[in-house]
Amino acid sequence: MGLEISYTLWRDDFMSILESFSDKKVFLLFSGGKDSSLALDFLLRAKEEFGFNFEAHAGAFPAHRYTEKEKRRIESYWHNRGTDIIWHELGETDDSISNSVNPCLPCRELRRKALQTLLPQRVDDWERVVLVTSYSLWDIVSYTMEHILSDIFSEAENTEDSEKSKRFVETAQRYYPALKMKEGYTVFRPLIKYNSRDILEFINDKGIPILSIPCRFSGFRPKRILERYYEKMELHFKYKDLMDFVEKSLDLPDISSYTSMEKEEYLRHVF
Repeated sequence: MGLEISYTLWRDDFMSILESFSDKKVFLLFSGGKDSSLALDFLLRAKEEFGFNFEAHAGAFPAHRYTEKEKRRIESYWHNRGTDIIWHELGETDDSISNSVNPCLPCRELRRKALQTLLPQRVDDWERVVLVTSYSLWDIVSYTMEHILSDIFSEAENTEDSEKSKRFVETAQRYYPALKMKEGYTVFRPLIKYNSRDILEFINDKGIPILSIPCRFSGFRPKRILERYYEKMELHFKYKDLMDFVEKSLDLPDISSYTSMEKEEYLRHVF
């Protein structure tokens, strides 16, 4: 068993961050999956306790997962709990990505461009913005495995050093629970200390609905393949132990290398 999942323990762990939200414009990037659903559950509880508001925005893509029935089922639950999901349609079909060598890459770019369009429309003061994303501990364990295997053991001739470096910069910033950026906005990752299996057990126990249609492109994502391995091996991890290893073995960039980035550079190429 990894870190116990409970709202009270989570709140106490992130108390200083949550206390700063009262005058902030908080955006939760919601997918309808288990991770973002746990984040939404915790944010709703914290909203009442700390007196802040937030918006839950969902990019409804790939389209085959987000049927009208699925969206209604999920949004009905959250509406009854006092919040509405703001859905963003990124395409009526999956045709734009289905023939890609790796459909996950253009899908990610679609989501990133949608965010770049959304934020300028809704933000007038970047010092008050908080972006909440739902990466879990298993995500960053998988990034660690990816970097170890590619850096030490891989002999793939088609792997360019520049692409590997770009990938490392992009994923390494997700190891940090919170980034306070130079323009004043905050990037908050509230779930990176939790194992995915524990998250799913919590969600099921609370009766929180999540997307029931699996993504047919998930096999293209290395971290999803590794997650299935962790599940079969019944593995659990601890955030502190992982960070101790990563800081010694992977040359993790200092947090300041991210917090000092220009907003346009970070949101366009790293976030």
